[in-house]
Amino acid sequence: MTQLIRTLEQQKEEFKKAKLIATPIAGLIAWFIVGVGGIFLSSTGKVWLLFVATGSIVYLGMFVSKFTGEKFLDKTKPKNTFDILFLFTAGQAILVYAIAIPFFLVDYSSLPLTVGILTGLMWLPLTWIIDHWVGAFHAITRTFIVLILWYLWPLHRFVTIPFAIVILYIVTIIILMNRKVRC
Repeated sequence: MTQLIRTLEQQKEEFKKAKLIATPIAGLIAWFIVGVGGIFLSSTGKVWLLFVATGSIVYLGMFVSKFTGEKFLDKTKPKNTFDILFLFTAGQAILVYAIAIPFFLVDYSSLPLTVGILTGLMWLPLTWIIDHWVGAFHAITRTFIVLILWYLWPLHRFVTIPFAIVILYIVTIIILMNRKVRC
């Protein structure tokens, strides 16, 4: 069996051709569940739901990828360095819980702010990887919207912030589906 050797540029071009919607769909589902839970659950329930739902996005994305045709777990497709880089950005998003948790222990309502912003940062490197502005748009817009909503509606942080993130995911998915891939 011969191993096909591809340059980084060739691998980047391959990555850019992917739909890239499985993970945003997973994020949309997770944050929607957090928003609905924010309406009905106690403070403790809201916190646990936010941790579990957002911590499950990568796994949910793997499941969703079966239906979008992206098939994250397909072992027959050649390895791509940019798939690994994207996985590391997801790992980075998980590691930022180390920032969110101490603040949450002081004020549980800080959780939608910290997790909402910090996990959205993984979108920024995507702009460079796919040579498209959508990642920067998502990360920057998400940061400002989450921060503004955190100050404007302090009693409804577990509802307004998650639903704003859901709306942003919808816009982002539409942009991703309509982007022109330049190769």
